[in-house]
Amino acid sequence: MAKPLDVDELWTHRIIQSINGLEYGTVQIVVHDGRIVQIERTERKRFESDQVVSAKETPRKQEKSNDFKKTKVYRTTGDFL
Repeated sequence: MAKPLDVDELWTHRIIQSINGLEYGTVQIVVHDGRIVQIERTERKRFESDQVVSAKETPRKQEKSNDFKKTKVYRTTGDFL
């Protein structure tokens, strides 16, 4: 049977911090034995290259824009309280 998850004020603050300012991406919360042990934030930003911008102005074949992936991982060990 699953243990009930106890989310204290510290974890609530960490989760909100991970979500704030996130325009495109994901926030994953990892739980082990009924406790939060890790928060992973993956943020995606899209940057258009000069070729793509100029392709929009003239009828040329558009190239795929560059993707940038940034990941932050918060891990805890030991006692939680």
